[in-house]
Amino acid sequence: MKRKVRIGGLEIGGGAPIRVESMLKVGLAEKEKCLAQCERLLSEGCDLARAALPSSELAGALAWLAKRTTLPLMADVHFDPAIAVAAIRAGCPSVRLNPGNMPLNRLSEVVRMAKDLSVVIRVGANGGSLSPRHLSAAGGDAGTALFLAVKEQVDLLLEQGFENVILSAKSSSVGNTLRANAFIARAYPDLPLHVGVTEAGPGDGSVVKSAVGIGSLLAQGIGDTLRVSLTDEPEREVRVGYEILRALGLRRRGAELVSCPTCGRRRVDVMKLVKLVEPLLSGLPDGVTVAVMGCEVNGPKEAKNADLGLAGTPMGAVLFKKGVPAGEYPFEKLPDVLPAFFSANPE
Repeated sequence: MKRKVRIGGLEIGGGAPIRVESMLKVGLAEKEKCLAQCERLLSEGCDLARAALPSSELAGALAWLAKRTTLPLMADVHFDPAIAVAAIRAGCPSVRLNPGNMPLNRLSEVVRMAKDLSVVIRVGANGGSLSPRHLSAAGGDAGTALFLAVKEQVDLLLEQGFENVILSAKSSSVGNTLRANAFIARAYPDLPLHVGVTEAGPGDGSVVKSAVGIGSLLAQGIGDTLRVSLTDEPEREVRVGYEILRALGLRRRGAELVSCPTCGRRRVDVMKLVKLVEPLLSGLPDGVTVAVMGCEVNGPKEAKNADLGLAGTPMGAVLFKKGVPAGEYPFEKLPDVLPAFFSANPE
């Protein structure tokens, strides 16, 4: 089993649930906005958030935030190990170091302090900041270079007796990300691994790209914590992360809605049915499955494993529970009937 690390009360690896992370998208100088974003992330089920720490002068703001939110934080540090030292002194329970731009010969104080205070270090390589040295050693292969960057830094930490680490290697290329993480998982099978496709972009394409990359790794058993990197609000990153985990059956948050894509057989406007159902999902327990189907072909029988469901009929829609019909109603009656139906215990 993988080694388990702890960031505050949060366990990562070692059989813990796969964690869903995000990153604060406002600067630490805007303290109240950072705190508000942390609270919104917590409401979405976020397990950990990184905060960019570009200078030691902002360590006080990081300390202010850490004292006011229950969301575990990780300082995101580049270029200067002194900034990581400042983050640790500020009470941050974890730091991310980028091996592509962090001088190895200046990490001793970071390692010493992290060891003394049980701080977790994430060795996080990024395709956009690979050093020419690593690229040259990899023969120009960016996926291999990402692995070499991680290997160099984590080996240094391990040689100094520091094992409280998480590894990660991300690229905007799905192929490079998959290759780098396969190498890491093979070389360090006992160390927790953070996965993600960096700079995935905006819109539907970013969600697809993230799902393909992250999902491919998780399906192979690679990954203990993840971040979906979208040009969007961080709350959406968390929601998409949970959807990836749900699709793989690895972790469930909230109710799952299954609905047919519709065809010429449909008896009812499925999209209208879905809009009636969606507001009612928030009151259901985690893991409950709700099905919305358009006709008798993919109605209760096809969705018989759903806890609750609706299927279109010539009259309107039939409601069913665990595949057993529970009444048929015209469409215009559904807004009055559905709240009570969904508030009943689906077990």
